[in-house]
Amino acid sequence: MTVLLHVCITCRAGEVSDEGGPCAGSRLHAALNSEHVPDGVTIVPVECLSACSRGATIALASKGRWTYVYGPMAESDARDILAGAAAYAETPDGIVPWRKRIDIFKKNAIARIPPIKDA
Repeated sequence: MTVLLHVCITCRAGEVSDEGGPCAGSRLHAALNSEHVPDGVTIVPVECLSACSRGATIALASKGRWTYVYGPMAESDARDILAGAAAYAETPDGIVPWRKRIDIFKKNAIARIPPIKDA
């Protein structure tokens, strides 16, 4: 099952707008795409995750699993983010055991959203 790694590409992360330069979210997206993306993980650029005060944000989601929103994230976190996404992909419910969760996910969780149940 595919895991979606949403990356807010419009997030300025509190930076002053640099005319013509990429914002923090776009730079994070580029950094993630420059690394090896684990099997089963798809990077999806999105325009806003509504966590603007928390810096560049990402969300991990997959059908039948808990969704997680994390931030702030930086370009230098790209490898760790992808490792965390791979660990998430290996779970049946999206809950990575605390001891196996990467540090930046332990420290930077914004929200945990329950899976949508079929009505």
